[in-house]
Amino acid sequence: MARLGPDEVLEHCLGKPGAWQDEPWEGDVVAKVSEKIFAFLGADTVGMKCGANRDEADELIGTYPDDVTVMPYIGRSGWNTVRLGGAVPDDEILELVDTSYAIVVSKLPKSRRPPAQT
Repeated sequence: MARLGPDEVLEHCLGKPGAWQDEPWEGDVVAKVSEKIFAFLGADTVGMKCGANRDEADELIGTYPDDVTVMPYIGRSGWNTVRLGGAVPDDEILELVDTSYAIVVSKLPKSRRPPAQT
């Protein structure tokens, strides 16, 4: 069975209301909503907001210590890097993307939030 790859993760990200692809640093693809990043897409990883704070995000590391790490620089705010093709099931990775998106959207001013899909 084929595992989830970066293209499928990006496609899932871009399916979210108001989501768009950006490359703020050469070679680094991210998914944004409004002007805020909700996913960093690597060749075999995805970086996401995995909790409202570091303690919540650490629960995922405790569950998948070989495949989830604290993101450099922004990890203290609940961001983790998740390895694709590892122990984290594909459907859980997509759920984590959904959670990251929801957290980021909830922090946007109401005027910059995308309209909810019906």
